[in-house]
Amino acid sequence: MEKPNETNGHVAGYPEDTVCHVEDDVPKVSKAKSGCCQSFAQFLKRNIIVILTVSGVVVGVGLGSAIRKMKLTKAQMTYFAFPGEMLLRMLKMIILPLVVCSLISGAASLDTRSLGKLGGIAIAYFLVTTLLASGLALALGSIIQPGDGASALNSNALGIQATVTTNKETVDSFLDLARNLMPSNLVAAAFRSYATEYTTIIKNTTKGIVTEKISFGTDIEGMNILGLVLFAIVLGVALKKLGPEGEELIRFFNAFNEATMVLVSWIMCSATLPTMIKYIEENNGVDKRISRFILPIGATVNMDGAAIFQCMAAVFIAQMNGVSLNAGQMFTILVTATASSVGAAGIPAGGVLTIAIILEAIGLPTNDLSLILAVDWIVDRTTTVVNVEGDALGAGILHHLSQKENTRKQHNLSDVYVEAVPNLRSEEETSPLVMHRNQDSTPTDVSLPESKESVL
Repeated sequence: MEKPNETNGHVAGYPEDTVCHVEDDVPKVSKAKSGCCQSFAQFLKRNIIVILTVSGVVVGVGLGSAIRKMKLTKAQMTYFAFPGEMLLRMLKMIILPLVVCSLISGAASLDTRSLGKLGGIAIAYFLVTTLLASGLALALGSIIQPGDGASALNSNALGIQATVTTNKETVDSFLDLARNLMPSNLVAAAFRSYATEYTTIIKNTTKGIVTEKISFGTDIEGMNILGLVLFAIVLGVALKKLGPEGEELIRFFNAFNEATMVLVSWIMCSATLPTMIKYIEENNGVDKRISRFILPIGATVNMDGAAIFQCMAAVFIAQMNGVSLNAGQMFTILVTATASSVGAAGIPAGGVLTIAIILEAIGLPTNDLSLILAVDWIVDRTTTVVNVEGDALGAGILHHLSQKENTRKQHNLSDVYVEAVPNLRSEEETSPLVMHRNQDSTPTDVSLPESKESVL
C-alpha cells in the first residue's frame, strides 16, 4: 500500500519539477569528469611533441648549467654526450635513403611535362627567395650596424681559439659546386664529396725565392647530397619514361620511402624533413607528388635562414674591423652567400665554413670567426626555422599553381567545339556521339550548319 503522504512515488504537496533526483545527478557528474579527462588526454596527444620538446629544453639547460659547475674533464664530457652522439649517428644513417627514395618516388609520380615546369618554378623560387634573404640581411646590417663599436672584441682576449681557417677562392667554390652536381662515383658520393685545397710551393729562382699557391682537388668527408639529389631526379624521370617496365622499381622505391619514414618516426619523431612532409600533406592538403618532390630539394638548396645569417655575420665582422664595404664587395657577398647556401653542408657549424668563404672573397680576416662559433649553436636553431618555413611556403605555392593549371586544362577539355560545317546528312545518319545544336523543324534535305561538341 502507498503511504498517505506519497502519490505515485512523489512527495505530496510539492510540485513534481521541484523534487531533487539525487540518483540522476551522480551520472551527470561522472560524465563531466570523464569528459574533462578525455579532453585533457586528447590535448596531450595532439601536443605531446611540443610538450616533450619544451620539457627537454628546460631539462637540458638545467643539466648543462649544473654540469658546467662540476668542471668535468674532456673524457667525462665525451661519456656524458654519448646518447646525443648516438642519436645524431642514427639520423645521419637515414639521410641517404630518405632523400634519394623520396625524390625518386616523387619524380616518378609526376608527369614529365609538369615535372619540368614545376622544377623550373621551384628552382626559380628557391634562388629568388635566397637572393631576397641575402639582400635583406645586407640592408639590415648596413642600417643597424651590429659591428659598429665592437672593435674592442678580440678573439684572443676572449680566450676563444679560432678553429676555422680557409683560403678558398670564390671561383673554386663555384667550380666545386658544379663538380659535386656530377659525381663520378655514386657509391663514393654517399660518404665523400669533392673539394679544392691548396698547397704552397717555394721555388728558388734567379730572382730569389718565389712562393706559389697551387690548387688541387681532393675528396673530403661528408655526403655529396647535391649529386645524389640530381641523380635521384633523373632516375625518377627515367623510370616514368619506361612505362609499365619501370612500375616495379617505382613501387619498390615508394615502399622504401614509406619504410624510411617509419624509421625516422622511431628514431626521432621531430626530424625536420619527414615531419614537414607529413604535416604539409595532412594539415595543409598539399599533393603528395608535389611535397615529396619539392621538399627534399628545398631542404638541400633552399637555405634562406643560412643566407641571412652568413650575410649578417660578414657585415658584422667587416664593421668590427672598421672596414667600409663598397658596392662591389656587397655584390660579392650577395652572390657568394646565395651560391654557397645551395651547397651548404647540413652539419653543426656548417654555415661558419661558408662565412669563411665569404670573408676570403671580400678580403677580410677569418680570425674573428671564433666569435661566430661561440653563438652558432643558438643561431642555428633560428635559421632552421626560417629554412623550413621557406620550404613549406614554396610547396604551398607550387600546389596552388598546379591546381590552377589542372583546373584550366579540365575547363578547356570540357569546352572543345568543332568548326561549323554544312549538315549534309540527316540526324539519323550522323554519329550518336555528336550532339546537334540549334536544330528546328526544317526539313533534313536543306543544308544547315551544325555545331558539334566533342564528348571529351
